[in-house]
Amino acid sequence: MVNAGQNYIGDVVDGDLAEVVQSGMLRATTDFAAVATCDCVCIAVPTPLDIYQQPDISYVRASAQSILPHMHRDMLVVLESTTYPGTTEELLKPILETSGLKCGVDFHLAFSPERVDPGNKLYNTKNTPKVVGGMTPACTEAAAALYEAVLEAPVHRVSSPAIAEMEKILENTYRNVNIGLVNELAILCNRMGINIWEVIDAAKTKPYGFQAFYPGPGLGGHCIPLDPYYLSWKAREYGFHTSMIEASMMVNDRMPEYCVERAMRLLNNQKKAMNGAKVLVLGIAYKQDVDDCRESPALHVIDELYNFGADVSYFDPHIPEYQRGGMTRRGIPQLTAEALGQADLVMVTAAHTCVDYAFVADHAPLIFDTKNAMKDVPKRGNIHLL
Repeated sequence: MVNAGQNYIGDVVDGDLAEVVQSGMLRATTDFAAVATCDCVCIAVPTPLDIYQQPDISYVRASAQSILPHMHRDMLVVLESTTYPGTTEELLKPILETSGLKCGVDFHLAFSPERVDPGNKLYNTKNTPKVVGGMTPACTEAAAALYEAVLEAPVHRVSSPAIAEMEKILENTYRNVNIGLVNELAILCNRMGINIWEVIDAAKTKPYGFQAFYPGPGLGGHCIPLDPYYLSWKAREYGFHTSMIEASMMVNDRMPEYCVERAMRLLNNQKKAMNGAKVLVLGIAYKQDVDDCRESPALHVIDELYNFGADVSYFDPHIPEYQRGGMTRRGIPQLTAEALGQADLVMVTAAHTCVDYAFVADHAPLIFDTKNAMKDVPKRGNIHLL
């Protein structure tokens, strides 16, 4: 698709892609032999967790081994995949040096984490500051030169790859911990009969010392839910337990289950059981206005609903179908009054801005809004918030 100039990424402008492809500036290939003609190689591959919630760095290792036969003197290799501190030095460097080339002498090696926020209209790759840490000062400068040539934002140099690796972990762990805090407060506020969303709106009027984070059905995306596991795994090598971080992870990981428990209570108040109830889930993307449901908490919510015997359907204008457990699940094609009216419960799990929530409120008998997506809907008698 790339070589045909056909865009499949929401944040990329179709015309921009076509222009760089047609001008010969961009070419996609699966042939690693092309590496031999390159001066710079950036590795940006998945770093997921395995079934034991431990780092799976097999994609990084495989990339390094695939690059290895095609390395040449003065090549720059930059790892951009989020990973635990030490990966660049402990994993990449030894593999690449089996080429006979010496790091810092014959080739440059650095780490520079991706900073991408899908759906963000203000900050993109080009205007977001970049952090770079090389194995040597010369490695750092080579990597910085690469990014300074194409970015409008500044490049921040750090003293080692491990600093840059830990910096990325800090960014996302900071968010994980704060989201865990507000999720726990949401559970408490529900028991106390307090609207957590109004509490947050009031707190963020303070112009200093507070940054607003919001509760939800869990954490999604490719970084925030995963990175703390990388850090806690690496910390055990040093006999250290990241107790605060691990506590927030437990809170966040339990949120899909908690949301289903709340849904059951709402149905129970209507004298209905979850077993056999028709539940319509609105939005399965991991965040609003994106077409990506990988690591989405909504999928865990749906799994829990199925476990309790619910008759589940979903609507997501950006994701018509998805794969889960070897099965293809398809959403309803349109959000109609009939579909809403037939549902015993509508659960909002992604706050897509293109959904007409007033229409939802007019036709759904019972709504559980886990994202406060319906905050501007005046008719609220059938709406219950997380």
